This record gives sequence, C-alpha cells and structure tokens, in this order.
Amino acid sequence: MAYYQDAIFWVEVEKIKPNPFQPRKTFDEATLASFAESVRQYGILQPLTVTRKEIEKPGEGISVEYELIAGERRLRAAKLVGLSTVPVVIRSGEDDDQMKLELAIIENLQREDLNPIDRAKAFKRLTEEFGLKHAEVGKRVGKSREYVSNSLRILQLPEEMQEALARGDISEGHTRPLLMLMDRTAEQKTLFTEILTRKLNVRDTEQLARRITPERTRKADLTPELLLLERELTEQLGTRVRIEKKEQGGKLTIDFFSVDDLAHIRTMLSQRNNQHVPTQSMGAPLIAEDVPVPVEPETKENNSQDDLYSIKNFSV
Repeated sequence: MAYYQDAIFWVEVEKIKPNPFQPRKTFDEATLASFAESVRQYGILQPLTVTRKEIEKPGEGISVEYELIAGERRLRAAKLVGLSTVPVVIRSGEDDDQMKLELAIIENLQREDLNPIDRAKAFKRLTEEFGLKHAEVGKRVGKSREYVSNSLRILQLPEEMQEALARGDISEGHTRPLLMLMDRTAEQKTLFTEILTRKLNVRDTEQLARRITPERTRKADLTPELLLLERELTEQLGTRVRIEKKEQGGKLTIDFFSVDDLAHIRTMLSQRNNQHVPTQSMGAPLIAEDVPVPVEPETKENNSQDDLYSIKNFSV
C-alpha cells in the first residue's frame, strides 16, 4: 500500500468528503461522544486515510478535495469537538470503487466496529456489485469462506429480525436456530418472540428450535456412528447436513444457499471421495433418497464401524 511521499499531512476537516462505500451505517452516539472527549484532550493519535482529488472548476481554477477511506469515527469526533484540521495519510494513485469498499470493510473488521448486518451487507456488495466469490471475499478481508457464507445467510432473515440483530437485541448466535426455521415462518416468529421476551441465551434457543422442528425425532433414530458422521460432514462442508434412516437405506440431505456454496460443496465431495462417489452435474440435486446403504460383505465383518459409516457408503 503506497502513500503520497510517505508523510502525514494536516488537512482541513471541511475538505474531507465521506467514503460513499462506508459499510458501517450505525454509530452509537454515547460511544462517539466519549471518543470525542478523548480527542478533545489528546488529539487524534492515528491519522485518517484519504485519497486526493484535483477538481477543475470553471472560473475558479483547480481545487483540491479529499475522500475518506478509513477513519470515519475519528472524522466525526473531530467535527464534534470543532477541530479545523486533522492528520491524514494520502494514498497515492486512484482507488477504484471496489478497493474503497474493501479498505473500509477491513478497517471496521479489524476494529470490530461492524454489526453483523452491516458486515453481511458489505459482503453482499462485494459479491453482487463486483462479482467476487465467497472465498475471494474471505481472502480479501482475512476471513474464511465459511465465515463469509454464514454472514450472508443472516440476510435471509425477516427484516424485523435483522433490525433486532443490528440493535443488539439478539446476538449473531441466535440467528442459527432462527435460520433453521426459514421454511416455517409461524414457528420462526414464535421463537423470535420467545428470545426477546424471555431473554433466551443461544443454547436455550437452539434447544427450543430443535423441539419445534422434527429434528429431535429424526436424530433419535440415528446410531451414534451416524450422528458422528453427520456432525463431521457438517463441519467439513461448512453447511447443514442431515442423515435420515429408513427401513432400507436412507437419505442424505446437504443444504446450500447459493451457487457458490453448491460449487464449494461439490469440490469438497470430489476431493474427499476421489473415485468412490461419481460427481453429478451442477444441475443435479444433492439429495440421495431411498438409496440402500451398502454394507461390507461378511468376510470383512471385523472391519471397524468407521468404515461401515464412511461417506463412501452414501450416494449423493
């Protein structure tokens, strides 16, 4: 990252324009006021990051403006205490819109200033406006692909639940059980109300969600080995995996939330199974229904149960 003359400059506050790609939309007034008081006493200890633009105005010549890249809170605090100038470092070259958004996201993530909804919406802009895949977004902001995918799933929740999360009325951990009930809106609304009125923690919320769904009954039918396999697949694929037993064979269901998710799952399965499980086209469903579960022949009955419940014994 190159800076103009590798120096710190003092720039008039009124010449610094806000970053149009700032992902953070909510600033706590009390926290900002406290920070402003610190700025009043000690000044701004870390320079803001800006880009420099020369603008030609008819009859006025060339004027200089600066666009903020990082340091929104510092700029707001400076305005609150009435500072006329602030220290800045100037990025050399012209940043495109994608870079402005990436830098703003990274700064907020490093400071843990983004609430989950603002973070998810920022990731969504990178995927939709700039065509980045989840893994590419993760690489740019220093997070895993699963972290990005799970953040984006939050935006599937109803608006009132997203607003509650942004306000801090519910935590990000509460969104997982709420997302389990996406296809059962009445029960999802009931669970959301229970979280707010009874101040449920995440663990209690998850237990209540399992009672609402048929998940508990389904898992009661699974052996410990199948439950372990289901948990391992969920962790390795980064998405929800369910195994259901039937009189003969069973069904393996793998959830996905986007084409990017589906491509990642296919890649993971291909790598894990190698030649054991033939991959299907992207348009094929990832559900194997009423497929008998192959059992090792009696001549190998001494093999470990780990082999019996290996993923290679399920068709996808």
